Amino acid sequence: MSHNSQAFYTNNAGLPPSYETIKEEYGVTELGEPHNSAVVRTTVINMPRDVAVPDHVVWSLFNTLFLNFCCLGFIAYAYSVKSRDRKMVGDVIGAQAYASTAKCLNISALIFSVLMVIVCIIIVSTTSVAVFQAFSQRMPHSGF
Repeated sequence: MSHNSQAFYTNNAGLPPSYETIKEEYGVTELGEPHNSAVVRTTVINMPRDVAVPDHVVWSLFNTLFLNFCCLGFIAYAYSVKSRDRKMVGDVIGAQAYASTAKCLNISALIFSVLMVIVCIIIVSTTSVAVFQAFSQRMPHSGF
């Protein structure tokens, strides 16, 4: 491999400098049609079809806004968003794990919140009955 150094200013007035060809030296071939048209190589990439992984975002948002017992709805929403992110990246196993956790948290939030509503209804109804009986015993009946 021989390198000829050329000065920036050449003595050739108006003529371009001569360059050496390095095509054979490095094995560069010209692009174009293939020499043998019978051999055609193709590449097939099998893309996996989308696996339906439910991320429970809507359910988690509902539990966050309406039935947020001990912040379980908010935590479920965070796991739902993580599940959706994993699904967008293509990590199906991670998305399923986060979705499963979000589902369990949503079920827990729903059960605890419904139980709290039932307990509140029972407390309010028994308290109102007790208050009504206390007022009715203190007030003399005006007989009809």
